[in-house]
Amino acid sequence: MTSRQTAPEPVPAGQHSTAAPFAALLIAVLSFSLMQTMVVPALPDLQREFHTSTTTISWLLSSFLLTASVATALLGRVGDMFGKRKVLIGSLVVFAVGTLLAALSTSMGMLIASRAVQGVGSAAFPLAFGIVRDQFPRERVPVAIGMISSTFGIGFGVGLVISGPIIDALSWHWVFWLGLIVILVGIAAVATFIDESLVRSPGRIDWLGVVLLSGGIVALLLAISQGKSWGWVSAGVIGLFVAAVVLLAVFALVESRVKEPLIDMELLRRPAVATSHIAALIIGFGMYGAFTLVPLLAQTPSKVGYGFDASVTESGLFMVPMAVTMLFASPLAGRLGAALGWKLPLVLACLIGLVGFVIYAAAHDTEWTMYVGSGVLGIGVGFAFAALANLVVSAVDPRQTGEATGINTIMRTIGGSLGAQIAATVVASDVITGTRVPVESGYTTAFSMSAVALGVATLAALAGPGRLRRTAPAADPAHRTRAKRPAARPQAEPEEHHA
Repeated sequence: MTSRQTAPEPVPAGQHSTAAPFAALLIAVLSFSLMQTMVVPALPDLQREFHTSTTTISWLLSSFLLTASVATALLGRVGDMFGKRKVLIGSLVVFAVGTLLAALSTSMGMLIASRAVQGVGSAAFPLAFGIVRDQFPRERVPVAIGMISSTFGIGFGVGLVISGPIIDALSWHWVFWLGLIVILVGIAAVATFIDESLVRSPGRIDWLGVVLLSGGIVALLLAISQGKSWGWVSAGVIGLFVAAVVLLAVFALVESRVKEPLIDMELLRRPAVATSHIAALIIGFGMYGAFTLVPLLAQTPSKVGYGFDASVTESGLFMVPMAVTMLFASPLAGRLGAALGWKLPLVLACLIGLVGFVIYAAAHDTEWTMYVGSGVLGIGVGFAFAALANLVVSAVDPRQTGEATGINTIMRTIGGSLGAQIAATVVASDVITGTRVPVESGYTTAFSMSAVALGVATLAALAGPGRLRRTAPAADPAHRTRAKRPAARPQAEPEEHHA
């Protein structure tokens, strides 16, 4: 952006408590992350109740994903321009309206449309990152961002666990009613405890960029989400992939020429930011398959030679170790990154995640090894989410936080969508004769594929700028001096920042 205001003096450490604002942000982002997967265990019931096809029922996930990706990019930038608190409350209100409509839905069309409206809540993530950077004491920023990042995965896993008992005891409508309660609490908490940020990036919205970016992302994610049902080599899927490439290429060309772009292309070319986005794409591809494959494997009847005869509720328990270890891993990664730089936690995240998938692939014949694999993978996911967000935040100007973290979230979403779809396709490609149950080797191949992806992500992280371990201590006198300066920072790589 060409118009910049001088950032206000940051709040010195200890001037006021950040506990209440931080709790408000956690509730806000948790409300969205829960709604990503709480509907998944209800899909079989919904398909039976509305007498619809598997392709149609998949739109309950696809419609949510498509609008979420568009909202993440657009509203993250709008928050930078007009105020992050204001836009966060607005996105949560729209999210609440979509959830209310979903709870009241009486047709599949209405439910799909409601899920599309819900996707607007995705803006909570980039906006929360921006609020933390603008208003929290500098030494608390890395851990806070790590915790908020981990909430994405924790909510994802918890949503799979708690929705089963809700559906069994009540009905699928209550998945949305209870989700609505969490959203309303989040809105009230943000309105009460979060102050409006004074950091602004004034300008006008690049509507042509909005249309091109939205069209490209929608075409790409639609091709990914429908690839299995339409056929990966079908004319529709290939056409969508081609459209995505063309629209995103035109978007990049337009953004490099307009005066006030939606996304600063120079920002994307910055080595630290580019590395973070590439790593987010690959990590998302590798890790998100576990969120869907592990419950499916657990529900497989043991009479076919593998699986644990788990119910929907019991299968969700296999994800509990992942949620628990993520809760502890993210703040640990935040402290490690603040002290030694963010490259090391990202590399460790990829390596630990690789080990988790190796356990899944080699030892998924007993329940305890699956629990161990989930716990190890949770450490990797927690490290990854904390490191990726902090790498981006520490590499950009405060006025570009929403813009940059929004794109990073989209890259992770695209990678996760692609990984989950390909993993599901691999597992379903061969079934046991006379049944619809996949052969065991399909799971082994899918888990091995994710392990390879994490290996590639390790190489991408190592190729990023800076040393693996920063030599300068994070709490040196120079750092304390910088902490008193205005929030605007030079355009430098993360190794030159002390987040």
